[in-house]
Amino acid sequence: MNLRLEARFRESERSNGRVRIKYRAAGPGNLLRMPETTTVPTLRDVVAILERVYDPAWAESWDAVGLVCGDPDEPVRTVAFAVDPVAAVIDEALERGADLLVTHHPLFLRGVHGVPATTFKGRLVHKLIRGGAALFTAHTNADSADPGVSDALAQALGLHDLRPLEPRAATPELGIGRVGELAESEALSAFAARVAAALPATSGGVRVAGDPDRPVRRVAVCGGAGDTLFGAVRSSGADVYVTADLRHHPASEALEAGGPALVDVAHWASEWPWLNHAAEMLRSELGPAGTNVDTYVSTLVTDPWTAHLAVG
Repeated sequence: MNLRLEARFRESERSNGRVRIKYRAAGPGNLLRMPETTTVPTLRDVVAILERVYDPAWAESWDAVGLVCGDPDEPVRTVAFAVDPVAAVIDEALERGADLLVTHHPLFLRGVHGVPATTFKGRLVHKLIRGGAALFTAHTNADSADPGVSDALAQALGLHDLRPLEPRAATPELGIGRVGELAESEALSAFAARVAAALPATSGGVRVAGDPDRPVRRVAVCGGAGDTLFGAVRSSGADVYVTADLRHHPASEALEAGGPALVDVAHWASEWPWLNHAAEMLRSELGPAGTNVDTYVSTLVTDPWTAHLAVG
């Protein structure tokens, strides 16, 4: 147990001889310690909760989700959450003593025949195994979940009355993206500033397409790349669409077709708010069973773009 981190983040009080932990509000990088009076869950226990809340059956057919490496019988005391399973995130997880790293993006999106340490992804797997850390991925199944990735994005922007942007046929409460309402209408320029303030900073920042004075009340959002959903966005009656990775032609055609204003953010930043939601979910699910884990959300910026220069 890391005594320095424990001393920094744990506040306890005694009640009837038992130690009761008062957790800080979840925030960037906060490590939330586990009460000594609880039972340590196994990786199997934690994975069962993650797969119940983010059912693998909800993942797209092309996706790769679930447990990548790890022994289901090993105990889990600390769980790290991050968007990308990149080297810096894995190094951080091992340095902080994580037994499990949960990421949104898969390490292996396509099938492989081996994981030799001669490849960069193979080296990451070997590093995790040597360090005693498991890796679990919740990707498009977390996108479709209720609540899921886009719920976290929508709530970060202050939206309410959320509903799926593209509901699943059999379970309409699930689906990709969300549509919600602002408490009051505001100009597109003010809304863009709201988005910039709500999300972690990246070199790409926030791009806006549309009349800055256009009133905005109904908002569609999609964490990650969402330029395939313009039809659903138009059908929703949204005044503005917040998503990531917008390409020139789809964005231009959407505007020319009379679509909503567009706010384009970094892919990583659009999905980062979900990490705190997932960490809080795991603790709340484990607590009633008498078990708990320490969690932390990585604040490492793993957006691949590192600089943005004005042209001209």
